[in-house]
Amino acid sequence: MSTPENPPAKRDVAIALQYDKEAGEAPRVTAKGYGEVARKIIAVAEENGVIIEANAHLAEALGGVELDDTIPVELYQAVAEVIGFVLRANDKLK
Repeated sequence: MSTPENPPAKRDVAIALQYDKEAGEAPRVTAKGYGEVARKIIAVAEENGVIIEANAHLAEALGGVELDDTIPVELYQAVAEVIGFVLRANDKLK
């Protein structure tokens, strides 16, 4: 049990999203994992030049979404902010 003196252990979590604005659909969860699986997802993303946004709370919330499902409406705003960050970062890299 966690208390202020003994917070819960931090765990590695990674969620990969796919978004195609031309499709007119919400982003989809394409990969997710904890621990070693999360570290592998991050490593593959880094190897492929994918921009990574660290947001533990959003990742935990998205962890409940099934693979290939679209994100829930409740998370649209938070995910939109991340997508905006990624698009701006991509523009800076060009």
